[in-house]
Amino acid sequence: MFQTGPMELLVSLGVVSKVVLLLLFGFSVISWAIILYKWAIFRRADAEDRRFLAVLSKARDIEEVTRHAHRMLGSPCARIFHGIVDRLDSVSRESRELDSLGEETSGFDRHVIERTASHIAQGQIGRLESFLPFLATTGNISPFVGLLGTVMGIIDSFREIGMQGTASISAVAPGVSEALIATAAGLFAAIPAVIAYNYFLTRIRRTAFQMDSVVVELLPLLPVKARPVPVGAKG
Repeated sequence: MFQTGPMELLVSLGVVSKVVLLLLFGFSVISWAIILYKWAIFRRADAEDRRFLAVLSKARDIEEVTRHAHRMLGSPCARIFHGIVDRLDSVSRESRELDSLGEETSGFDRHVIERTASHIAQGQIGRLESFLPFLATTGNISPFVGLLGTVMGIIDSFREIGMQGTASISAVAPGVSEALIATAAGLFAAIPAVIAYNYFLTRIRRTAFQMDSVVVELLPLLPVKARPVPVGAKG
């Protein structure tokens, strides 16, 4: 008899189809957990980035930005600022030591600041990209896993048809419908994962652009060091 209830369909599935559905269910649950977790992370990061960039654009000196940045530890832009400030503090200590030895120093090297910001930005982007490969993997393989379950289910259906000796719709339809459940489950797991993966990549690109703007806004607040002119270059 053709079972129409969802529980009856699940119970009537073969062992391979049940294993496939269990695997896809695990992929789906983990994917949704990652989606909700990353959504919360990006929401907090975006909110704090907006507040930090607003402070940075209106600041008159580094100390003013530092006072506000300590309260925005979830902001990738604020983390870049902290990294640059720590690097500048290290350079300042080295400059004071050189000054004590009678060697003249002035300001900071812009290229050092840009390299420091680039290094920290790569680390922040890597942190934001965490767990996203799982979403990409789920989106790529879930349809194929579901298709595998469908193929195995159809093979069982045709075997059953051969044993019964009839190919009527009433004999074929139950097995085919049960087999197609695996395909539906694969798409159910893959579609949200693909949408979320592309959405989070867009958010990461936007965050990377905002992190680049930190250096642009910060440089006017610093006494930038001019590179020394070689002796032979003087005209």
